[in-house]
This record gives sequence, structure tokens and C-alpha cells, in this order.
Amino acid sequence: MARNTSPKTPDKPEDKHYMTPTGHAVLERELNHLLYTERPKIVEIVAWASGNGDRSENGDYIYNKKRLREIDRRVRYLTKRLEKTIIVDPVKQQHLDRIFFGAQVTYAREDDSEVTIRLVGEDEANFA
Repeated sequence: MARNTSPKTPDKPEDKHYMTPTGHAVLERELNHLLYTERPKIVEIVAWASGNGDRSENGDYIYNKKRLREIDRRVRYLTKRLEKTIIVDPVKQQHLDRIFFGAQVTYAREDDSEVTIRLVGEDEANFA
């Protein structure tokens, strides 16, 4: 049987996620909170509720099992996201005459007012 000896294909650009140090810290804090605060609390409630008898009509058990699945789903998402993250520190950028990821940009509107925004990835975007 022939072995696949082709070199590993490079990561696709869409597999990389760019973040500012601030955005990365926010996601890490959320992941740590879920893993070390929220999840253990929910596991304890599920364990208590499962000992209360019939699980099919046990609201505490049903609701908290659902919440546990939601937490686990978010933990998986955050873990994968943070593994593929490339941190871009705007302070260390060169060529400040160009617009780049993490840059703070001020532009003028037609009514002569100015709007200042920061160019960030989808995990840090504030659409408000």
C-alpha cells in the first residue's frame, strides 16, 4: 500500500485569526472563567440533581445538562480559536503611514464630523 509522502499543506489564510493583545486577553479570561468557575458549579448542580430520582421530569437536571453542553461547546470554540490566533500588537507596527490590522483610524464624514475606529477581527468587533 502506498504511503502519502506529500509535504504537509500549509495552513490556509482563513485558518489564522488575528487579534490584538487586548482581544486575546478577553477570550482567555472567558475561557478560564468557563473552565474553572462556571463549569465546576454546573457539574455540581447536575450531580446533585441526578441523585433526586427521575431525570426525565427533573427541571434542574435537564436545564443544567443543557447549560453544561453550551459551556462545553463554547470552551471547544474558544480553545480552537486561541490555538490559531496570531497576536498583532498595534504598538509594535511599522510603516505607520499605512492602515494595518489593529490600527486606530479617524475618518471624516460628509457633514465634517470625524469618526475614530480600530481595525480588529471578528472576535473583537463591536458593531454598535
